[in-house]
Amino acid sequence: MNMQTKAGFKKEILAFFRTSRFLILALVILGLGMLSPLLITAMGSLMDSMSDLYNEMGMDVSDLTDMLGSSASIGVSSSVGDITGVGLIVYLLLINKAAGGEQKKRAVIIPRSAGLRSFGYIFPKFIIYPLSAFALAVVAMFASWGVSSIVFDYNDVTFGGVLLSGTLAGVCMMFYVCFHLALGTATGKAGMSAAVCIGASVILPSIFAFTTSDYMFNPFALDNLAGTIILQPNISGEQLRDIFVTIGFALGLMVLAYLIALFAQNARKIDNSGNEIEL
Repeated sequence: MNMQTKAGFKKEILAFFRTSRFLILALVILGLGMLSPLLITAMGSLMDSMSDLYNEMGMDVSDLTDMLGSSASIGVSSSVGDITGVGLIVYLLLINKAAGGEQKKRAVIIPRSAGLRSFGYIFPKFIIYPLSAFALAVVAMFASWGVSSIVFDYNDVTFGGVLLSGTLAGVCMMFYVCFHLALGTATGKAGMSAAVCIGASVILPSIFAFTTSDYMFNPFALDNLAGTIILQPNISGEQLRDIFVTIGFALGLMVLAYLIALFAQNARKIDNSGNEIEL
């Protein structure tokens, strides 16, 4: 690793971990993972306390209340949507500066005349931010499992199931983070990039949820796949193979996003005109 790339890693690490951004993201994503099972059990308790009212209305909600308070897999599965939904939105917004926002404010200038290259600027971003999102998602899923095993009557979730579901949720977050970084750094418009990626993360899962198609081999439905996998007590070897192929497709698209960002950064000219200097 050359000095330019090391300097790029140091810059991104200081900008992310030495500020409040990472702490806020950790609190939000981990909090969502632990809060979702609590909300499910609270909803079940509330419906159970109102059972007499539902009976007067001719509605039998006993089966629903039993389901909401029975198995831990329901609590863990519900947390997937919160982590890859609200958690992802917060993550994309808080890394706006790294995803092209700094270019707009002239905080980053790449003087090619001095021998500096775009690789040292782009590559660290596609390592630090996606991997951090992946790690937070996996830890949040295990936190959700811990809370669910306490508040639910029956713990039907295994370590391997949580790890697999957390991996899928983490790859889902990495997927959108990489596209945000690629679009933002290529155009220098972080706000527009965040809006596009957030819109895609909200709309696409809803579309796939209303279809009967299988989520397998669809990188854009990784969050739906993570939520359904945790509800399956047994996963066959063939399913596991297909899941890894799906993850491979997603990783391939992330590499493509990185190459597009690197190509765009080499091709576009950064406007360094003006007297404004921002450090």
